[in-house]
Amino acid sequence: MKVHETRSQAHAAMDDDKMMTRKQKADQHKLQESEQSPKKPKAENNNGHPDRKPSDKVDAEFKELCRATEEHLSVDLMQEILEANGQDSSGTPGVVTTKCQDLLFYGPLDKCPICNGTIEFTSTKYKCKGAYSEWASCTFSTKYPPRREEPIKLPDSVLNSPVADLLKKYQDPTRRPRKDPGIADKPLQGMVISLSGRLSRTHQYWKMEIERHGGKASNSVIGVTCLVVSPAERERGGSAKVAEAVERGIPVVNEGWLLDSIEKQEAQPLSAYDVMSDLAVEGRGIPWDKQDPSEEALESISAELKLYGKQAVYKDTKLRERGGKIFERDGILYNCAFSLCDMGEGLNDYCIMQLVTVPDDNLHLYYKRGRVGDDPNAEERLEAWENVDNAVKEFVKLFEEITGNEFEPWETEKKFQKKLLKFCPVDMDNGIDARHGALGLRQLGVAAVHCKLEPLVANFMKVLCSQEIYRYALMEMGLDSPDLPMGMLSKIHLQRCEEVLLELVEKVKTMKETGQKAEAVWSDYSQRWFTLMHSTRPFIFRDFQEIADHAAAAFETVRDIIDASHLIGDMTGATIDDPLSDRYNKLNCKVLPLEKESNDYKMIVNYVEKTYEPVKVGEVSYGVSVENIYAVESTAAPSYDEIKELPNKVLLWCGTRSSNLMRHLHKGFLPAVCSLPVPGYMFGKAIVCSDAAAEAARYGFTAIDRPEGFLILAIASLGDQVLEVKHPPEDTKSLEEKKAGVKGLGRKKTDESEHFIWKDDIKVPCGRLIPSEHKDSPLEYNEYAVFDPKQTSIRFVVGVKYEEQGMVMDTEE
Repeated sequence: MKVHETRSQAHAAMDDDKMMTRKQKADQHKLQESEQSPKKPKAENNNGHPDRKPSDKVDAEFKELCRATEEHLSVDLMQEILEANGQDSSGTPGVVTTKCQDLLFYGPLDKCPICNGTIEFTSTKYKCKGAYSEWASCTFSTKYPPRREEPIKLPDSVLNSPVADLLKKYQDPTRRPRKDPGIADKPLQGMVISLSGRLSRTHQYWKMEIERHGGKASNSVIGVTCLVVSPAERERGGSAKVAEAVERGIPVVNEGWLLDSIEKQEAQPLSAYDVMSDLAVEGRGIPWDKQDPSEEALESISAELKLYGKQAVYKDTKLRERGGKIFERDGILYNCAFSLCDMGEGLNDYCIMQLVTVPDDNLHLYYKRGRVGDDPNAEERLEAWENVDNAVKEFVKLFEEITGNEFEPWETEKKFQKKLLKFCPVDMDNGIDARHGALGLRQLGVAAVHCKLEPLVANFMKVLCSQEIYRYALMEMGLDSPDLPMGMLSKIHLQRCEEVLLELVEKVKTMKETGQKAEAVWSDYSQRWFTLMHSTRPFIFRDFQEIADHAAAAFETVRDIIDASHLIGDMTGATIDDPLSDRYNKLNCKVLPLEKESNDYKMIVNYVEKTYEPVKVGEVSYGVSVENIYAVESTAAPSYDEIKELPNKVLLWCGTRSSNLMRHLHKGFLPAVCSLPVPGYMFGKAIVCSDAAAEAARYGFTAIDRPEGFLILAIASLGDQVLEVKHPPEDTKSLEEKKAGVKGLGRKKTDESEHFIWKDDIKVPCGRLIPSEHKDSPLEYNEYAVFDPKQTSIRFVVGVKYEEQGMVMDTEE
């Protein structure tokens, strides 16, 4: 059966965005960027204030002060000036000089308005060095910082210098120049750039452009920000200048960096334009977080999982092949993984520590610490220890150094107190992450051939036991680091994640802070979350929808994948023993394919046809083909005989990722983890269904290069009374306590004249989707909330295939 309809153009932009995977969002963003360049508008010199000096005059004065101070003040004197004014005086000579010149011209920096920490000048912007909590450094940064309205203090040694008169000119805060927010800062401000090789324009041209945009050109590579070269340098192997830059650790970037930085009026990340580092021995490549998200996604999904559980020897030790096993003593496995996400300090690091026993060899201590996706730059060592006690002492010492906590209380009682800029353990469970233990691509066909199950059921189990669906799910959410087993976390770790999530939701719902103080709350909890739920691309949450998509849904998916991982176990060996039948039996769930000529099959196909609208991703829409339909009887949910006795029964659609389906079959539905004023979570801790296959299809859709998915049909008892709501309820706890059925009214509804009774008084709200009278509803389709898992039961699983239907044109064109 194929469903091909034209999707309504009333489909909300928010819903389109929700449908996109991480890779697809990145592709669309890239397209939008190419269509409209983010150039900043040029501002008038005085920004409408005739009493202010023109920007070119201020620039000239600042350059004069810089020249004079570099000529007449030593670095020691500059440090004295900084200390006399309560500013940080640490750093290299260049950093000290920059800080001091900024102070002398614009005045001393005030405290951070968010955390009251110290603000520092970093050549291009001002950044706070304080912290919100033990979990998070302050992320406050600005080009226009608060400054103390007080005279600059000049030490006697400076007052006796040749530049004393010039510096006194800026002591008085009322006469001090001010940075005008209306005038765009120059993108290369504070940068020193060297050029090498034949570029698209002459070196003289680029030197003028560099200076015109705030930078300095240098003939040497010593002390420069970067070396700009032609892409041809890559093939040539580089000149002597390039070799010296690589030796000194100076970034070598292609000419595109200059072009883009000037065009976008903002210095672009150097690592994204690096042309030489990956040509070195064991080349570094570009770290994942500096790559385009779509490129990073392709790399991460194909990366081999290096650590898959508490008993797994880390792949890079190369001790697996020698029969290595994790050392165990007194019930403690000496295998620890750690995460640290601190966006204020630009950290998104992991750490691995293991003691590994190898037959007929010494005990080995392995230690690795690095940034996710930047393997070649990680700190790594493998040491052999003859004395076991000494090796254990070293392991314990390393644990305490990187976490600030004692090892034994953590391993025996799970007592842990997070310390600022210290790692947090990622507590692994005893088991195998499905990304490692499930069937690889080469095993799938063989496993199905050796399976004794009915062929369609064997193929169904083959999908649920494949690595692919779990890799895709974690990749979409950015939780697919190959170094940390996010598909094999302990119950205690999941509980800590849930606690932080619920704290975040409660905090932002009741938040009284506004402006920058509110930003601090979002930043603090975002960094807590991405330390516990380690991501390849952490960011700061800004609204409820982001919490729903990247925290609540991510938590539920990881929880379900962990359950699937325990069921799947290790299938990496021979498949001749019929592992698919074994896993099917562990499900405790009967799965029977429906005959395509049966009445139930035809009824469900009709239900899909009537209530489906194409999934839209960007400007492309996707229809579905129903491939197979399976009748389900799970021991984890009420049986059909039990649920048919309940009142007000409705056959409804439930959306699910393929990666979550095994858990649903094994343990039944679980309510939403939290209450948020967005679709799917607005009723609180409830099981949410819909009368539209279109709604379920959004969750089942994965990506254009993985078109298979599943839709669930469940029987839900809505109880004797159903509460209809037009807007997100403010108090969801009362709904949870009453356990009454709730119907959220969407902007579209199914035509009630086409509804029918299936059997045993079970209503099927199957009908054409038509506009409802609730045009301002946050829901596109009707949603139904059931608060008691005993009132829902999975009845059918519909296997579908998403098919591209082409571009969706605007109806006005």
